[in-house]
Amino acid sequence: MNKRRLSARVRRKRVVSSLVVLLSACIMLLLCVKSSFTSWDFLPLVSGLRTFQRYDINCSAIYAMDPVEVGKSLVIRRNRVVEDTDRSLVELTSNCSSFLETRGYGKMCYSEEEEDFPLAFSLVVHKSAWLVERIIRALYSPSNIYCIHYDQKSPPQFAAAMEGLAHCLPNVFIASKRESVFYASVSRLKADLNCLSDLLSSEVKWKYVINLCGQDFPLRSHIELVAELRKLRGANMVETCRPTESKKERFTFHHELQDASYEYQKLPVKTDRLKSPPPHGIEMFTGNAYFVLSREFVLHVSSSDVARDFLAWSEDTYSPDEHFWATLVRLPGVPGEVRRSRGDITDAMSMTRLVKWQYQEEHLYPPCSGTHVRSVCIYGAAELRWLLSNGHWFANKVDPSVDPVLVQCLEEKLEERQKLFLSVTEKVCREIN
Repeated sequence: MNKRRLSARVRRKRVVSSLVVLLSACIMLLLCVKSSFTSWDFLPLVSGLRTFQRYDINCSAIYAMDPVEVGKSLVIRRNRVVEDTDRSLVELTSNCSSFLETRGYGKMCYSEEEEDFPLAFSLVVHKSAWLVERIIRALYSPSNIYCIHYDQKSPPQFAAAMEGLAHCLPNVFIASKRESVFYASVSRLKADLNCLSDLLSSEVKWKYVINLCGQDFPLRSHIELVAELRKLRGANMVETCRPTESKKERFTFHHELQDASYEYQKLPVKTDRLKSPPPHGIEMFTGNAYFVLSREFVLHVSSSDVARDFLAWSEDTYSPDEHFWATLVRLPGVPGEVRRSRGDITDAMSMTRLVKWQYQEEHLYPPCSGTHVRSVCIYGAAELRWLLSNGHWFANKVDPSVDPVLVQCLEEKLEERQKLFLSVTEKVCREIN
């Protein structure tokens, strides 16, 4: 025990020392650039077309944790970050040929392995149109299929931007049925289910489907992601754990959607009324809302009376998306079944999402270099190397209005990896019109 405490103290001292060095570099930079910030202001836009802001930053140096370049990213954050407007994406997608050329969709090269292993994506989004486009671009392959579910409450410009993406990209479409999504209610689950239904109806015979929200970002290039999914051999990847006593209350009691006085507008509120047990004697498991599901599993669920009854039973529970998939993958006989006798599969074991919780920082994770929203870290550029080295496939959460450099550097490093792997394999190229 004493050795562990001593080791922890040594690690803390090293972290403090590193932070002191970094802070010193930041102060020097602030003094140097106080009157000359324009020397590394926004990069010029392509062909005069307005896209999103890009910064003159050395991402390789950020990845190497160079204190000067990391300090430079902090100075960018200290200055007012110019918000990327939804309207600019609407305007760009009004001319599809310009959009495709500007954003690099015009001619796409990919490996034969990627072509033979198409993927599906369900994106449930409600804001930050350019970030949604950048997520799609980082994962884009002509052989894939992408469903966008935008919230019925979304601002008109955001909705128009999503429609513009679907108009310009042949394998991107808008969900045929859209929900007004409220936090922790069944509407979030139904949004994904609407996309899954549409994806099953598409002509693309995808192998796996991954759901994303508008603040996720990939940590693997597309070719790496396909290689990882092939290794699953039909298994599903979700967090699935036995519920704690506090989480049991989420589905033991009836919840009612009530007005909220802050950002959520409406929230499910627990009542004193007990619910009936789950139908068909289902044993409950909990996890999170994120999944990687095989086509065979989704086909099975779409025609299952048990899944349909379980969904109806979950209507008045709290955050049913966090128990629905976690429970269904444990049902005996489902494709890619996780046996009930198997232990918990935690979020750290499931590679679907890397989420950094504030209360676990300095125990399981290094400190957040961005900011926190509801105890979840919105990552900063100083975490670039940690994110890409952790082993997970997606990061949650990113936000260019918090740290635009991180998103830009993730894009750059993933593009480097994609090109590197393509350079040593057979590839095909296709033009998108």
